[in-house]
Amino acid sequence: MPKVLGGSLEAHRREVRARVFEVLRAQLYERGFDAITLAGVAAEAGLGRTALYNHFPDKESLLVAFVEDEAARYVDRLRAAVEAETDPIAQLATFVRLQLRVLAEHHLPPGGALESALAPAAYRRISAHADPITGQLRAVLLAGVDAGSWPAQDVDVVVPMITAALGTRQVIDVPAERLAGVIEAAVRFVLQAVGSSELPDPRPI
Repeated sequence: MPKVLGGSLEAHRREVRARVFEVLRAQLYERGFDAITLAGVAAEAGLGRTALYNHFPDKESLLVAFVEDEAARYVDRLRAAVEAETDPIAQLATFVRLQLRVLAEHHLPPGGALESALAPAAYRRISAHADPITGQLRAVLLAGVDAGSWPAQDVDVVVPMITAALGTRQVIDVPAERLAGVIEAAVRFVLQAVGSSELPDPRPI
């Protein structure tokens, strides 16, 4: 019988997932999704292939589980950061900064490449995690209208435009020393796009 990590089956499951996700995160950065194999992930995580297959039957299911885990933690982080601000302008600036910082830190394939790598059902599962994020953006935009921070606007049009602008890696594929300045330029762009006449002071995220 395989060794149970952590003293219980549930703790074992969490430990296996944590190990595997840590390895997958590094391999996505170093090699890209296409070059990753379950056998390679298992070996680097110190697991037998059979043990890994018991949790993730194929590479696609592993990627979906990884993205779901990352997304859930990110949504909590985003909500806490935005809600720590009381002014809608600062909230929108925080949203933009965090979206771009996380995009710069993570190395999943961009949307189009990810869509082509996964079956439609799996891609829809991953895409569904954008809903809480766009919901947060929608709430910030509506709060800004109520507060008079920017003019009334059709958020059904504005939200996808902002998320599209913040979702392209071209924005943050710059030398590390330029990243902070690029992010602040994006903050100014988004605030001006929604009609804000005020710009918050730059702050780290």
